[in-house]
Amino acid sequence: MTIAFQLTVFVLIVTSSILLISVPVVFSSPDGWPSNKNIVFSSTSL
Repeated sequence: MTIAFQLTVFVLIVTSSILLISVPVVFSSPDGWPSNKNIVFSSTSL
């Protein structure tokens, strides 16, 4: 049970780190939000 909890916390930390980097990159890209919103939504649904 402890391993499952540690694995879950690790996955949440990794997902948060990825979103922390990817969301500002998506907003600062030349195409902006309209063309990249599917990327953000799919990564948050993960």
